[in-house]
Amino acid sequence: MLPCPLTFQPIFKERVWGGRRLEQLYAKPLPPGAPIGESWEITDRPEGVSVIANGPLAGKTLRWLMENHREELLGSAQPCGGRFPLLVKLLDAREKLSLQVHPPPDKAAELGGEPKSEMWYVADAATDADIFTGLRRGVTRADFERKIRDGTVAECFHRHVIRRGDAMFLPSGRVHALGAGSVIFEIQQNSDTTYRVFDWNRVGLDGRPRELHIAPALAAIDFADFEPPLLDAALPGNTDFASTTLVDHALFHVSLNRCAGGTNRAIARGLAVIGVVSGEASIRANDQTVTLRGGNFCVLPACLAETQLTAGTETTFLLARPR
Repeated sequence: MLPCPLTFQPIFKERVWGGRRLEQLYAKPLPPGAPIGESWEITDRPEGVSVIANGPLAGKTLRWLMENHREELLGSAQPCGGRFPLLVKLLDAREKLSLQVHPPPDKAAELGGEPKSEMWYVADAATDADIFTGLRRGVTRADFERKIRDGTVAECFHRHVIRRGDAMFLPSGRVHALGAGSVIFEIQQNSDTTYRVFDWNRVGLDGRPRELHIAPALAAIDFADFEPPLLDAALPGNTDFASTTLVDHALFHVSLNRCAGGTNRAIARGLAVIGVVSGEASIRANDQTVTLRGGNFCVLPACLAETQLTAGTETTFLLARPR
């Protein structure tokens, strides 16, 4: 039996649009001087595999767990292409990301990619931070293609000004981009296929324009997806524990939770990922405890007995379960 809640070493990804906020907010040990846009917190990908950081399995990888302890880890949850079903990241958007889309399941194979649905939770936001999600009402494919050619395609995207605590669901096929000035918790199905539509006429870290993927993007975009709203992420106040469902999808379920300091909360059995947004919590199972602070994550293997979460201070956390 897997012995305890599992924590992992983050994998940092340099991005032209990244910054240093993950160091400032969460004391992440970023490599010096680099613009870090992504911290892959839980990943079982060819581009990066998480290494266990705690307990007797420290040094083993999430890939090793999937190959040797899949049933204990996943329980009834389904793998994604033979890999751990979720990919969990922190994103630091110092500048705007490219306008992009991920292919839907019915088109991914013919486009040579993987479908990718995801959700964003805004952990930090500048006063003018924004996101681009879906199309402005009435935009047609012909409008979109014409504006790609004349460099004004950003005008086709629906824009939200965001603040800390906002959330958005992004099913594959929905065009989107993070604007500048936010730090995001991203929970997604295990995929990394992205088709860029427009990249603000900038160059990449190598000094060259970044590749665009116009043809597959046009094939992947849902041109009937107009002005999607932010998720309802409101939590009631004046209670020791509050919870709301952010995403209830065929791929994964994500809830937002808040515990008052000193509160104990049972986490039901089954594979789960806990990500602490703010505060501090101790996670205990099988007489083993891990402590998580803002920007920390852990995996609860399906084989664990009931897990107890104890909030040391008022703590807000995300709880994600794959289907």
